[in-house]
Amino acid sequence: MDDVKESGGQKARRPDKRAERSRRTREKIAEAARDLFVAQGYGATSLQEVADRAGVAVQTVYFVFRNKRALFKDVVDMTIAGDAEPVATMDRDWFRGACAEPTAAGQVRAHVRGVREILGRVAPMIPLIAAASATDPEIAAQWPAGPDPRWTVQRAAAEALADKPDARPDVDVDRAADLLYGLLSPELYLVFVRDRGWSPEAWEQWARDALTAQLCTGGGTSGPDHA
Repeated sequence: MDDVKESGGQKARRPDKRAERSRRTREKIAEAARDLFVAQGYGATSLQEVADRAGVAVQTVYFVFRNKRALFKDVVDMTIAGDAEPVATMDRDWFRGACAEPTAAGQVRAHVRGVREILGRVAPMIPLIAAASATDPEIAAQWPAGPDPRWTVQRAAAEALADKPDARPDVDVDRAADLLYGLLSPELYLVFVRDRGWSPEAWEQWARDALTAQLCTGGGTSGPDHA
């Protein structure tokens, strides 16, 4: 009887172990692909090179991702999220925590900090995405059509901010979302950090101060970040 239970328990645990191995393999392949895509471009990177770098058979890469387009999408999605967990941005702790701040100024500070961490990962991928789309027009088809996900996130942040006591009453949700979407864009981040040599910390303080002035009563700057 105990053997049956033990055997049953082992069988119950096996799928979890298999799922964990599959997850690790998927992450390993995606990380190898990201390094190669960034170093030599999407078009110049073969799945065989990805497999060699990840230490797996090329058949494994095909089995997990089907083709290079799907692999590229996974790399981009994982870069945005910071991990391979299937959790949407608006369900992540940093976003929920920012929206839960009791003041608009506090939300702006926390929101910009979270976005800076994402942009630090994503910004180097922006030129790569553009080049890959030019090389392979079907790249864009890997993402479902509809509203820009980044706009959706910033709109949700703007809705949360509108309820704060120090939110500017003359700035409606659409305007606030536009400001968040524009000032926190990866393209503008690249202008300052890549092209003009700002540190990510300097960009964060600038973006925070600019949004605080635009979205919060009292305007001015939110002061230096000592966190």
